[in-house]
Amino acid sequence: MSLPLDPSAALEKVKQANRRARPAIAARVAQDITDGAYVNLGIGLPTLVANHLPGDKEIVLQSENGLLGMGPAPAAGEENPDLINAGKSPVTTLPGASFFHQADSFGMLRGGHLDICVLGAFQVSSSGDLANWSTGAPGAIPAVGGAMDLAAGARSVFIMMEHLTREGESKLVNRCTYPLTGVACVSRVYTDLAVIDVTAEGFRAIEWVDGLSFSDLQSLTAAPLLEPAR
Repeated sequence: MSLPLDPSAALEKVKQANRRARPAIAARVAQDITDGAYVNLGIGLPTLVANHLPGDKEIVLQSENGLLGMGPAPAAGEENPDLINAGKSPVTTLPGASFFHQADSFGMLRGGHLDICVLGAFQVSSSGDLANWSTGAPGAIPAVGGAMDLAAGARSVFIMMEHLTREGESKLVNRCTYPLTGVACVSRVYTDLAVIDVTAEGFRAIEWVDGLSFSDLQSLTAAPLLEPAR
């Protein structure tokens, strides 16, 4: 294993790679959502996945504020202020959509009724621990919220994030240093540079973008990476 680059060198190497833009990360996540799945999209970046779901699959999106059958974002000018997701962004509904009390929604989360949830993260550890609610910075959100229920209740937890912080530090680590949202809960991580599985042996790279070698990806990751299975 090569040691991670210093932050400034890491940022420079990322600039040289053909990194995925946020919509492209969302499209890559959507590619792995199976037909018939019930899915929750977390606040922020994961909500973009709704705009990239394949039309030939029946995928049911659930929003923790009480909506089942959520569709993509509405066209500009067609927003309904009363129709929003958990992050207060405007959404649409698909035929057969239903609305219900938030208590019922959390019953779905906690009862193991979701096949997949897609969440953002500040850090993911090589054992699948997730930290996505606080960095301890002044003014940080004071409580973990529904992400804890999603991380514990969904059958698979997909993480969608950028590989490095703005300062050039890896978000993929041996051990999380931020407060945890869930323990050993993450299944797969999608970043602007790679798709990485969390396995019993640690992180395993599945694919990475053009302009990076496996060695480059390892140097940008603060935990050992296994090569793709043969």
